[in-house]
Amino acid sequence: MKLALREMRRRPSRFVTATVILSLIAALLMLLGGLLDGLIRSSTGALRAQQAQAIVYSSTSQASLVRSRVDPDVRQAIEQIDGVTAVGGLGSAQLGARVPGNGPRDLADVALFGYELAPDGVPDPPADGQAYADEILKADGVTEGMTIQLGPARTPVEIVGFVKDTAYNGQGSLWASAATWRSVLLANRPDAQLADGVFQALIVQGDADIAGRIDEATGGATESLTVTEAVNAIPGVKEQQSTFNQIIGVTIVIALVVIALFFALLTVERSGMYGVLKALGARSGTLFGGVVVQAVVVTAIASVLAAALMVLLDALIPPGSIPLQITPVRIVLSAVLLLVAAIAGCLFSLRRVLRVDPASAIGTTV
Repeated sequence: MKLALREMRRRPSRFVTATVILSLIAALLMLLGGLLDGLIRSSTGALRAQQAQAIVYSSTSQASLVRSRVDPDVRQAIEQIDGVTAVGGLGSAQLGARVPGNGPRDLADVALFGYELAPDGVPDPPADGQAYADEILKADGVTEGMTIQLGPARTPVEIVGFVKDTAYNGQGSLWASAATWRSVLLANRPDAQLADGVFQALIVQGDADIAGRIDEATGGATESLTVTEAVNAIPGVKEQQSTFNQIIGVTIVIALVVIALFFALLTVERSGMYGVLKALGARSGTLFGGVVVQAVVVTAIASVLAAALMVLLDALIPPGSIPLQITPVRIVLSAVLLLVAAIAGCLFSLRRVLRVDPASAIGTTV
């Protein structure tokens, strides 16, 4: 190990190429992970913020807010279940918003929510005609105190504050009273208008296992999911995770191949040196351990450089412009995956190290 580290100190230029290439791969790995986290965050924030033990949809909706309709009699049945402490209605409408100062066709995509139970980080419902806006809408020019116009009917809604991490389906969310949501829906989507007391979903608070008892109590008229299940049921979430995870997997394989090729070539160059060391009593395991140490050091340096680059990139990108979320967890996970790939790549050099014959290796150097 000492010999391996000494070589890196005395001949750093030998490892520069591998470090640069691995830094780029590490940066790509962290970028892909950050994009995945950002996309999932911008698609699921509105449901993740719900302080609930169950989110209740109609049984035929396939866990879609747009298709779901929960009637007052179903709500009443749920409120009578033992263990239920609070029930609140939730409705949504996805519309284009005209922002003062922007062009007539420069619309901001928004998801208006009418709610009764406040999600995490969102105050109680504001007065009618007002709404709290997700902070990613700042990128579209939305400011506190501004009145924006929603939908083709240009329904005015005043922004009275901002909230964080409540986006939905990649759109900035607006949080308004149920009455405001109904009036906006009636003006812009009269075909989707719901009767008084009807909501697209219900937010249920109570016992931890309440979701399993709700559908039984409603006679199968509902589909009750935990918050995690409801998040995973949002269209596109699983597909995004699957696609990005496959790309991340391919990137890790590329890193493994790079490490394998680099240290395989390095091992060939060192055959003579390994022969001398074996003749002096060095074991093959010790020599291979030196290769692993060098791979780990190179990968660690590459990970640090890539992490610094990603943090800088995240700081320079305006909020809401690109769904990128760089977190310490993602950086550490990417670095660990890269280290595993580096160690696995070194295994390709193990056979060469084991096959080095001291006599022949020394003979070739004489």
